[in-house]
Amino acid sequence: MDGKLSEVTTNPVDTKPGAASIDGALDEALQFEHGLSFWQACRLYPSAIGWSAFVSLGVIMLAFDPQLLGNLYAMPKFKEDFGYLFDGAYIISAPWQTGLSMGNPVGQVVGALVAGYPMERYGRRVTFGVCVVLTAGLIFIQFFARSLEVLLAGELLGGLVLGCYAVIAPAYSSEVCPLAIRGILTSYVNLCFVMGQLLANGICAGTTKLTDHWAYSIPFALQWFWCLIIIPGLLWVPESPWWLVRKGRLEEAETVLRRLASEKVNVKQTLAVIVETDRLERELEMGSTYWDCFKGVNLRRTEISIGVYCTQVLSGIYLINYGTYFFQLAGLPDDDAFSMGIGFLAVGFVGTLVSWPLIVRFGRRTIYNSGLFFLIVLQLIIGILDCIPGRPTSVIWAQSSLMLIWNFFYDVSIGPVCFVIISEASATRVRSKSIALATAAQGALGCIMTVAIPYMINPDQANMQGKLGFFFGGLAGICFVWAYFRVPETKGRTYEELDILFERKVPTRAFGDYVIEGGSHDGVF
Repeated sequence: MDGKLSEVTTNPVDTKPGAASIDGALDEALQFEHGLSFWQACRLYPSAIGWSAFVSLGVIMLAFDPQLLGNLYAMPKFKEDFGYLFDGAYIISAPWQTGLSMGNPVGQVVGALVAGYPMERYGRRVTFGVCVVLTAGLIFIQFFARSLEVLLAGELLGGLVLGCYAVIAPAYSSEVCPLAIRGILTSYVNLCFVMGQLLANGICAGTTKLTDHWAYSIPFALQWFWCLIIIPGLLWVPESPWWLVRKGRLEEAETVLRRLASEKVNVKQTLAVIVETDRLERELEMGSTYWDCFKGVNLRRTEISIGVYCTQVLSGIYLINYGTYFFQLAGLPDDDAFSMGIGFLAVGFVGTLVSWPLIVRFGRRTIYNSGLFFLIVLQLIIGILDCIPGRPTSVIWAQSSLMLIWNFFYDVSIGPVCFVIISEASATRVRSKSIALATAAQGALGCIMTVAIPYMINPDQANMQGKLGFFFGGLAGICFVWAYFRVPETKGRTYEELDILFERKVPTRAFGDYVIEGGSHDGVF
């Protein structure tokens, strides 16, 4: 392909089974997919990019809520209204921190598993819309809460809905975009996580000096902003063409594909590839239930999705929710702690942007494993520094700076690439279920960390401070060994090709160089 956009227009193809031109059309469509460059895809699929980014806005709300809570534990007025005196200062007790912070991960577990059913039955669009409306209503409980008990109820109920966004966003993004921009749009989910966290830190830094309840009520109220943006656009969100094909609604799928692509794209060929991939998965007896995620080759694919997502938690990402509080306990003044918390996430924002050209240029496996190795080294250095007697000010600032660097490498590597891998490793017929299981597993580990971290960092408990680096560095080391032997290279593969690679049981380290001889639709064996 010489890069001219005019070459993408070809003769329409009959997508009915048994059509004489189906093999040639599929080969041509696959060659077009592989030959399309990143910038060509951006010019040909602007609507797909826009709607993918729109649906991912739900992730900003998902990330905002737990980050807000982590900042409230460091907010003077919130601690005064909801906490108790300890050594002359107000704090929120570790049990209540645990209970409040459990709302998001518990919701992620239950909400993710529940989301898989309406996403498959009613579609991505309807499920997303219902979740946004429910979120808007449940914010009222948080906004008017004046006791820890009411706030806990709001967090638990809100978390049940927020957990659905972690499944909807990557699934939708992976199903509306072509191969050339699939990695960027699925990794954009991570950028939305960072934006939600960054906004929570910035807003709390701006309201923390208020001396009345508005110090924490304003941050809760600003969650309605995203609902007001999303709700009017719900009427125009296109449904996933992959879901429509699985439901046998081919004409609607073709209409949606025309909305997602420019007029220069032959959407009939794109539809033919979707139909053929769905046919192949049905031929391979890939069902669409949760149980099917653990049957046959899907077991390996589900393991990969769950593993890469859980590695985020085991490497220490839940410390971000306690970033400002952690910096306070490390010895930084309140203003410096809030500023460091904002800088912490700003670095993550930049890191995610830096990851995009790397995702286009290098493989998923390479970026994921290399980044994870650097995270291990940084965590261990932080732990070693904490062993210096007396912990002088220079050590405190060095540890804080290393946490910034850690967050940069996280958001260059395992942060965004995780969402690419879970979208590509799962079979299309069980994608929503597979992502839901990975999200639920990550949330379950998050529940454990939510219970453990307050006890590990609170001054009235273990008060581990920087020695947490040893804990998370060790866990990340175990994850690195697993990832080296189990995470394959999925870059540059269509979903049909990935089905064939997994069905042929290609070894992990051979994925990237494996050649599928002949047309990929000619057979598996």
